[in-house]
Amino acid sequence: MTDGRLSALRDLMARKGWDAVLVSGSDPHASEYVAPRWKQVEWLSGFTGEGCAVVTADHAGIWTDTRYFILAGQQLPGTGFELHKTRVPEQVLVPQWLAAKFKDDSPVIAVDGLCTDVTTVSDILKACKDARIANVPDLLDEIRDDRPPIPSSPIMTLGEEQTGWSRTMKIGWLRRWLAERGLGAMLVSALDEIAWMLNVRGSDISYNPVVMSYLLVTAEEVSWYVTKGDGRLDDETQDSFYELRADGVKICPYADIEIALSDIADDENTGKLFIDPSSLNYSLYYILKNSRLGAGMQEDGNGARGIIPGKSPIALRKAVKNELEIRGMREAHLEDGLAMEEFLYWLEKSLGEWDEESRARRNIYDSMMYEDTEAVPLTEARAAAKLHELRSRIPGFRGESFETISAYGPGAALPHYVTPEEDSPELKPRGLYLVDSGGQYLFGTTDITRTVPLGPCEPLECEDYTLVLRGHIQLAMAIFPQGTAGCQIDALAREPLWKSKRSFGHGTGHGVGCYLNVHEGPQDIRQNFNRQPLLPGMITSDEPGIYREGKWGVRHENLLLCKNAGKNDFGQWLEFEPLTLCHFDTSILVTSLMEKDEIEWLNAYNARVYDELSPRLPKEIAEWLKEKTRPV
Repeated sequence: MTDGRLSALRDLMARKGWDAVLVSGSDPHASEYVAPRWKQVEWLSGFTGEGCAVVTADHAGIWTDTRYFILAGQQLPGTGFELHKTRVPEQVLVPQWLAAKFKDDSPVIAVDGLCTDVTTVSDILKACKDARIANVPDLLDEIRDDRPPIPSSPIMTLGEEQTGWSRTMKIGWLRRWLAERGLGAMLVSALDEIAWMLNVRGSDISYNPVVMSYLLVTAEEVSWYVTKGDGRLDDETQDSFYELRADGVKICPYADIEIALSDIADDENTGKLFIDPSSLNYSLYYILKNSRLGAGMQEDGNGARGIIPGKSPIALRKAVKNELEIRGMREAHLEDGLAMEEFLYWLEKSLGEWDEESRARRNIYDSMMYEDTEAVPLTEARAAAKLHELRSRIPGFRGESFETISAYGPGAALPHYVTPEEDSPELKPRGLYLVDSGGQYLFGTTDITRTVPLGPCEPLECEDYTLVLRGHIQLAMAIFPQGTAGCQIDALAREPLWKSKRSFGHGTGHGVGCYLNVHEGPQDIRQNFNRQPLLPGMITSDEPGIYREGKWGVRHENLLLCKNAGKNDFGQWLEFEPLTLCHFDTSILVTSLMEKDEIEWLNAYNARVYDELSPRLPKEIAEWLKEKTRPV
């Protein structure tokens, strides 16, 4: 599918005089997940994981982390691209690789400035001091003619009764924050921050309820540069725009942000402009650098007369959920837990209809969904579809929070496995099945992983299952002093695995939004140093794992609410409360590997799941859950 694209790019490089091209995997807002228009690494190389590409005259590489090593090993052979591993001790990141490649030269490095953030370019120029950056917005458009358009989906607004804080309150807070620091304006470029600030939601990016836009806040005006500002509007969006305008928000066309930034940066009455380089794209930075305010501006955003770079305050404020948001997240996890338990019950009963000779199943619970009920195969894809059906019955359901990972056996060894729609692997009554999924609801966002035995498992599978659950429990039980960062407690989830010389390459936990992105910062729980302390009100995942290539994968995940745990002579203490409500299967646990307090935690958690969910479950599922949650 990608035949000829690498050659076409190299021909373009030769014509333009570029020594290297950086193709990012992001969009103009440094988003983690992107709309089809900006899946440029995939278009060029065929690699579907997260990462970036660098192409020179004699080398093409994909830089990606441990989550995608197996996937890259499957997809890159024959493409002309080589894998460069990151988040490993021997890593050589793009800036350092370019510096070594062109150590005696002054290379011209072309970037799509719309999809490359300022921090990335700054890191390259620090490593390659003699390099020159060629800013080429929409760089690959010169060799492709099938690029999808900029997305533009309907917009909805949320009220204060859903968010706990109106948009006028949020704008007022941000203006006070700016005034306290002597700043006159702020450009907000991260999509989830804009959605939070304005209490708006959309679907411009799959699974992420955000809107392609920029937000410019000054002491006098709030201007929203949005794709819907250029054309015909659906009724819902028109109503939303009416509410926003009533609150003093000026609606402007998305493409006008370049003109607006140029005007405000050259206006003598404009005070200092605050930007976050981690989400500001290089093309907009270039406009600012060449303005009155940007005089003396360096590649990292520092040194300008009137442009002040820094970390956006919105990310932290958004991460600390208020009481109404926490209440909504509790409701979301209760509803989601009911769907999950019904799904796991359905899964077990469906497997009970196994016919070893014909390798077919007859699912009496889905007989109305299929014309032929005599031989309906239970596949990874069908299981994912069933879970979607159950969630979609919940009032307020707006879609999945990410693409469901429904993986049996070897597929589960890929942390970000994509469940195939066609020729989907069939589930069998043995071994481990992993389902990592979540829902977006008007009142909250969920993210849950359960690994369940479908029948007899190998002793090593049982060990892996137990050790990962031990790691999950150790983190969930943590009590820690105020001021502790996630990187300081990450080892709690790894220690049971490390003792058996096993580990996993991804982070242990990420922040989760409230009817927003399923991945958010600024906090996380991982080995990489991040000084951001965990704070009461933050919601973070707990998801250690073990992955054996070609065999199986194990991951157990709950979302945890950080909360106060009391104060004494040694200071303020914090702890976690699990929000996720779904039992952990205990049938293959190797209890001899577990500590007493771990077993007590597990029994108490499963008992809580039964107590909270069983009154709302059908009788037969409640009885089944009672058996599943018996103490071990």
